[in-house]
Amino acid sequence: MSYRNQIIWQLARQNAVEIHKMTLTKLPKFELYEVGSQIRRSSKSVCSNIVEGYGRRKYKGDYIKFTDCNVLQ
Repeated sequence: MSYRNQIIWQLARQNAVEIHKMTLTKLPKFELYEVGSQIRRSSKSVCSNIVEGYGRRKYKGDYIKFTDCNVLQ
C-alpha cells in the first residue's frame, strides 16, 4: 500500500490543485506573486506532510506528528 492509496492524501492533492488554479485566476494582480505563492506553497505542504508521515509510519510518534490534526490545537 502506498500513500497515494490513502483517501486523505488524495483529497489534499485535489485541494492543492484547486487552490493553485484559484490563486492564478481569482487573486488581484498585485497579490498574485507574493501572497499567491505563499498560499500555493502552504496548500502543497499538506500533501508533503502526509507523505513524510507515511514514510515514518513504523515510528508511531513521528507518524502521529505528521498526520494528526489534533497536534496543532
